[in-house]
Amino acid sequence: MTFLKRRMSAVALILALACTSSAACAQPQTPEPTSGEDAQLDQQIKSIAKAHHGQVALYAHNLRTGQTASLLPDEPVQTASVIKMRILLDAAEQIRTGHATLNERIVLTKANQVQGSGVLGELTPPIALTLDDVLTLMVVLSDNTATNVAIDRLGLARINATLRAAGLHQTVLYKKVYVPATEPMPPDQPKFGLGKTTARQMASIMERIATCHLAFDDSAPLPADGKICGAILGMLRNQQDRDSLPRYLETLDTSEAGSAIGNKTGALNRVRNDVAIISAKSGPVVIAAFTWQNADQRWTGDNEAEQTLGKLARAIVDRWSPQGLDAAAFPWDNPLAKSAPASKTAAP
Repeated sequence: MTFLKRRMSAVALILALACTSSAACAQPQTPEPTSGEDAQLDQQIKSIAKAHHGQVALYAHNLRTGQTASLLPDEPVQTASVIKMRILLDAAEQIRTGHATLNERIVLTKANQVQGSGVLGELTPPIALTLDDVLTLMVVLSDNTATNVAIDRLGLARINATLRAAGLHQTVLYKKVYVPATEPMPPDQPKFGLGKTTARQMASIMERIATCHLAFDDSAPLPADGKICGAILGMLRNQQDRDSLPRYLETLDTSEAGSAIGNKTGALNRVRNDVAIISAKSGPVVIAAFTWQNADQRWTGDNEAEQTLGKLARAIVDRWSPQGLDAAAFPWDNPLAKSAPASKTAAP
């Protein structure tokens, strides 16, 4: 051993001995995540929301660690097309109880065609579709005509009864899209339009599907539930509007490998909403975020609210999974095929 190497070894030994009794030499450690509210992340969320020209509500849940972050999580908000998540939940319930099947045939008629997002309103009826087709178009393209077909098939009263059975008493689907209500509406319907919810309750719907806990009595999932959840997660994962929560998380083409995010958006002139399940390397994360009274009403990808939602999702993932995303880490095809996240759904 050379003199220089001996000298360096001696210095290293002295420093090591000194550090055993001195906090000054301690290396910075990343704290282990723990369950409960993440106060530091809450402050980041508040800071992002404060810079936004509008109102923001959010609830996020790390399904592996149990950590949560929130801002006005129990504030009733307009859903816009995020209400379609409620229809998915009821569809899952009716399929698992034998009242519906994904491959059953439904005929699209002229009476059900409405304007707005989607493609079914532009086609020539009658058109034979499966319930799977209808739900897929309702999610992937946010098709309004498909939504109305699904409501007719499942039943508006039944959908709302499912929400109540799940304990989601602040979540309501008032009526079909672009169709006048056929029964008396509650006093708050004009304020909320198509539907209302809270960030916490919307997160609980996504979490039920992501963990495949469909039974409202918290009983164990049925073996067949996994494929139902997998079919719905596939729809959400192929959803084509990625300008909000996924905005800064996935910037490359995922058409071959598959996305690490399943989400459902909703938009009105002064509203931008998104709810997502994100397959992060550190574990799955659910985010439900709502913006309203937005000053920016542009229907472009540069809309400020959509950028704000993207910033919120990036802050959450950076905090809880600095390693980023991993599409393969989540069992998209069947959450019951391997251990799903050990977590109960968010309290409504």
